[in-house]
Amino acid sequence: MRLAVISDTHLPRGTRALPAACLEHLRAADAILHAGDFIALSVLEEIEAIGPPVHAVHGNVDAPEILMRLPAARVVEAEGARVAMLHDAGAAAGRLERMRRRFPDADAVVFGHSHIPLHEQDFDGSFQIFNPGSPTDRRRQPRHTMGLCGAERGELRFELVDLGA
Repeated sequence: MRLAVISDTHLPRGTRALPAACLEHLRAADAILHAGDFIALSVLEEIEAIGPPVHAVHGNVDAPEILMRLPAARVVEAEGARVAMLHDAGAAAGRLERMRRRFPDADAVVFGHSHIPLHEQDFDGSFQIFNPGSPTDRRRQPRHTMGLCGAERGELRFELVDLGA
Protein backbone atom coordinates (compact mmCIF):
# COMPACT_ATOMS: atom_id res chain seq x y z
CA MET A 1 0.00 0.00 0.00
CA ARG A 2 1.33 3.42 -0.97
CA LEU A 3 0.40 6.42 1.20
CA ALA A 4 0.97 10.02 0.11
CA VAL A 5 1.60 12.21 3.16
CA ILE A 6 1.09 15.98 3.19
CA SER A 7 0.46 18.72 5.70
CA ASP A 8 0.24 22.49 5.98
CA THR A 9 -1.08 23.20 2.50
CA HIS A 10 -2.34 26.64 3.66
CA LEU A 11 -4.54 27.21 0.62
CA PRO A 12 -5.99 29.18 -1.01
CA ARG A 13 -3.37 31.91 -0.90
CA GLY A 14 -2.78 34.08 -3.97
CA THR A 15 -1.64 32.01 -6.92
CA ARG A 16 -0.14 29.29 -4.71
CA ALA A 17 -1.21 25.75 -5.63
CA LEU A 18 -0.12 22.18 -5.01
CA PRO A 19 2.93 21.48 -7.22
CA ALA A 20 2.43 19.17 -10.21
CA ALA A 21 4.81 16.57 -8.73
CA CYS A 22 2.79 16.56 -5.50
CA LEU A 23 -0.44 16.03 -7.44
CA GLU A 24 1.14 13.11 -9.32
CA HIS A 25 2.10 11.43 -6.05
CA LEU A 26 -1.36 12.04 -4.59
CA ARG A 27 -3.07 10.52 -7.66
CA ALA A 28 -0.77 7.48 -7.62
CA ALA A 29 -1.36 6.75 -3.91
CA ASP A 30 -3.72 4.18 -2.45
CA ALA A 31 -4.60 6.73 0.26
CA ILE A 32 -3.73 10.30 1.20
CA LEU A 33 -2.83 11.36 4.75
CA HIS A 34 -3.15 15.09 5.48
CA ALA A 35 -1.94 16.30 8.88
CA GLY A 36 -3.93 19.54 8.97
CA ASP A 37 -3.86 23.23 8.09
CA PHE A 38 -5.84 23.07 4.88
CA ILE A 39 -7.27 26.54 5.75
CA ALA A 40 -10.46 26.32 3.64
CA LEU A 41 -13.00 23.51 3.27
CA SER A 42 -12.72 23.87 -0.51
CA VAL A 43 -9.09 22.70 -0.29
CA LEU A 44 -10.09 19.52 1.57
CA GLU A 45 -12.76 18.92 -1.07
CA GLU A 46 -10.27 19.47 -3.92
CA ILE A 47 -7.86 16.96 -2.38
CA GLU A 48 -10.71 14.47 -1.88
CA ALA A 49 -11.62 14.89 -5.57
CA ILE A 50 -8.15 13.68 -6.62
CA GLY A 51 -9.38 10.13 -6.08
CA PRO A 52 -7.69 8.12 -3.34
CA PRO A 53 -9.37 8.09 0.09
CA VAL A 54 -8.27 11.01 2.27
CA HIS A 55 -7.57 10.50 5.97
CA ALA A 56 -7.07 13.86 7.66
CA VAL A 57 -7.03 15.80 10.90
CA HIS A 58 -7.69 19.49 11.39
CA GLY A 59 -4.96 22.00 12.10
CA ASN A 60 -4.75 25.11 14.21
CA VAL A 61 -5.65 27.58 11.42
CA ASP A 62 -8.39 25.62 9.66
CA ALA A 63 -11.83 27.11 9.02
CA PRO A 64 -14.66 26.20 11.43
CA GLU A 65 -16.21 23.93 8.75
CA ILE A 66 -13.05 21.81 8.78
CA LEU A 67 -12.93 21.74 12.57
CA MET A 68 -16.46 20.35 12.60
CA ARG A 69 -15.72 17.77 9.90
CA LEU A 70 -12.29 16.44 10.93
CA PRO A 71 -10.97 15.13 14.25
CA ALA A 72 -7.95 16.55 16.08
CA ALA A 73 -6.35 13.09 16.09
CA ARG A 74 -7.05 9.74 14.47
CA VAL A 75 -5.49 6.36 13.75
CA VAL A 76 -5.42 4.88 10.25
CA GLU A 77 -4.91 1.17 9.53
CA ALA A 78 -2.54 0.43 6.61
CA GLU A 79 -1.66 -3.16 5.70
CA GLY A 80 -1.45 -4.30 9.31
CA ALA A 81 0.26 -1.15 10.61
CA ARG A 82 -1.33 1.64 12.61
CA VAL A 83 -0.54 5.26 11.74
CA ALA A 84 -1.66 7.88 14.26
CA MET A 85 -2.21 11.41 13.00
CA LEU A 86 -2.40 14.83 14.63
CA HIS A 87 -1.42 18.33 13.57
CA ASP A 88 0.85 19.61 16.34
CA ALA A 89 3.13 17.12 18.09
CA GLY A 90 4.58 19.79 20.38
CA ALA A 91 8.13 20.78 21.17
CA ALA A 92 11.00 18.96 19.48
CA ALA A 93 12.60 17.96 22.79
CA GLY A 94 11.20 14.59 23.83
CA ARG A 95 8.76 14.43 20.91
CA LEU A 96 9.40 10.80 19.93
CA GLU A 97 8.89 9.53 23.47
CA ARG A 98 5.87 11.79 24.03
CA MET A 99 4.15 10.54 20.86
CA ARG A 100 4.91 6.93 21.81
CA ARG A 101 3.20 7.48 25.16
CA ARG A 102 0.22 9.28 23.58
CA PHE A 103 -0.32 6.60 20.91
CA PRO A 104 0.93 3.35 22.53
CA ASP A 105 -0.76 1.09 19.96
CA ALA A 106 0.53 2.98 16.91
CA ASP A 107 3.52 2.05 14.79
CA ALA A 108 4.03 5.64 13.65
CA VAL A 109 2.75 9.17 14.12
CA VAL A 110 2.31 11.59 11.21
CA PHE A 111 2.14 15.27 12.15
CA GLY A 112 2.68 18.74 10.73
CA HIS A 113 2.50 22.29 12.11
CA SER A 114 6.21 23.22 12.07
CA HIS A 115 6.66 22.91 8.27
CA ILE A 116 9.98 21.25 9.13
CA PRO A 117 10.41 17.83 7.49
CA LEU A 118 11.37 15.15 9.99
CA HIS A 119 11.67 11.39 10.12
CA GLU A 120 12.77 9.90 13.43
CA GLN A 121 12.72 6.32 14.75
CA ASP A 122 13.19 4.82 18.18
CA PHE A 123 16.27 2.71 18.92
CA ASP A 124 14.95 -0.52 17.34
CA GLY A 125 12.87 1.03 14.55
CA SER A 126 9.57 -0.22 15.99
CA PHE A 127 8.11 3.29 16.30
CA GLN A 128 8.49 6.30 14.01
CA ILE A 129 7.41 9.91 13.78
CA PHE A 130 7.15 11.71 10.45
CA ASN A 131 6.51 15.30 9.43
CA PRO A 132 6.29 15.73 5.64
CA GLY A 133 6.95 19.50 5.74
CA SER A 134 4.78 21.50 3.35
CA PRO A 135 4.28 21.23 -0.41
CA THR A 136 3.21 24.89 -0.64
CA ASP A 137 4.55 26.91 2.33
CA ARG A 138 8.18 26.07 3.03
CA ARG A 139 8.71 29.03 5.36
CA ARG A 140 12.37 28.85 6.43
CA GLN A 141 12.98 25.48 4.83
CA PRO A 142 15.05 25.36 1.63
CA ARG A 143 12.55 23.19 -0.30
CA HIS A 144 8.86 22.33 -0.56
CA THR A 145 8.35 18.74 0.55
CA MET A 146 5.85 15.95 1.06
CA GLY A 147 6.14 12.33 2.10
CA LEU A 148 5.48 8.86 0.82
CA CYS A 149 4.97 5.80 2.96
CA GLY A 150 5.02 2.20 1.89
CA ALA A 151 2.95 -0.05 4.13
CA GLU A 152 3.39 -3.78 3.82
CA ARG A 153 2.78 -6.65 6.24
CA GLY A 154 2.70 -4.41 9.30
CA GLU A 155 5.80 -2.40 8.37
CA LEU A 156 6.02 1.25 7.35
CA ARG A 157 8.74 2.85 5.21
CA PHE A 158 8.64 6.64 5.13
CA GLU A 159 10.41 8.73 2.51
CA LEU A 160 10.69 12.48 2.16
CA VAL A 161 10.02 13.83 -1.34
CA ASP A 162 11.73 17.05 -2.48
CA LEU A 163 9.29 19.12 -4.56
CA GLY A 164 11.71 21.96 -5.31
CA ALA A 165 12.17 25.52 -4.09
